[in-house]
Amino acid sequence: MEDSFSHVVYSKNVIEFVTVAGEFCNILENTNQYLKKDFINISLKVLPLLYLKASVLPKTEEELDNEFIDKAVDEGLYQFILNSVRNKMGQHDDYLEVFTADMQHSDMPLTATISEDLADIYQDIKNFIESYKTAVTEIMNDALLELTNNFELYWGQRLVNTLRALHNVYYSGEDLTDEEQKKQKEEEDKKRNTDEWIISKVQKMWQDDNDDLDHLENHNH
Repeated sequence: MEDSFSHVVYSKNVIEFVTVAGEFCNILENTNQYLKKDFINISLKVLPLLYLKASVLPKTEEELDNEFIDKAVDEGLYQFILNSVRNKMGQHDDYLEVFTADMQHSDMPLTATISEDLADIYQDIKNFIESYKTAVTEIMNDALLELTNNFELYWGQRLVNTLRALHNVYYSGEDLTDEEQKKQKEEEDKKRNTDEWIISKVQKMWQDDNDDLDHLENHNH
């Protein structure tokens, strides 16, 4: 097997893509650690960079049978990414799709989801990264070929569609507070109101006691 670092899989453009792709996967794998607004903000920054780096990847030729390339993303991991993003986006997950072949046969607007788009993009990119980590040049080469083909035919369009949807959400002026944040704030407000009520009650009792004491003293005089 070829192990020369002169191979295209070790070229500058491929290595730079791997770096950005790794960051993208890391973000999606840790979606739950971000607040919704922060998650959208960081996605708006990494997605254009991912597209740029993918668009300059070199073309290569197949060296192995595709059966030799294992797929790292199984149904469980795919669903984990999908559900994580769906839960994070909440009511902002859906958007109207216009760049799809199905639109030619539909009189009604079609709905897509940011969560499914990102999960699909993640699947292709994660599979490539895991094949690249094998350090077997032929496997890396064929994984790169599959990645670039899928980028041109599929996930490149998904990426720009998702970018449009995320941009619309982020700059819409809507409240992007997480549902968890909202619940926490409601609980804090409720507790604060209760605390204020108790303090007010104690202060009133204290004031009443003082008034009674003053009245008694005045009466004695």
